[in-house]
Amino acid sequence: MSSVVETVTELVTPILEKQNFELVEVEFVKEGRDWFLRVFIDKEGGIDILDCALVSEQLDEKLDAMDPDPIPQAYFLEVSSPGAERPLKKESDYENAVGEYIHVSLYQTIDGEKQFEGVLKTVDKDQLTLTVKIKTRVKDYTFERKNIAKARLAIQF
Repeated sequence: MSSVVETVTELVTPILEKQNFELVEVEFVKEGRDWFLRVFIDKEGGIDILDCALVSEQLDEKLDAMDPDPIPQAYFLEVSSPGAERPLKKESDYENAVGEYIHVSLYQTIDGEKQFEGVLKTVDKDQLTLTVKIKTRVKDYTFERKNIAKARLAIQF
């Protein structure tokens, strides 16, 4: 599956660069009996349906032209915005999220928890600090980046 993600990333990158779009993530997953190739893209001001259609058409043409086919099984191609809960993958994603409300999932527990939500206070290459509200008090947690399984923007209720 990682070779599919790598191949699609190589194919879609020039398409996105030409349009000044950003590649957020590529995933190739099986859900039930069906396979899905999902490409999440973004740009300054947000992605719209026409942007997604443009990228989908151009990527589909490139994939169809490849011989041998890099994806032998049938699949559904989906090109979309990462949405309001955009994943934080690259260093620039983290830097742009400082001051934003985020969700962090950890590999190892801290204070008996593996998931935290709060405002991203600081970030560097080794760690990040999150200001978390627990009932009526506020506490800063510093997480080692190597202990972070996933991070994404979150919607605060």
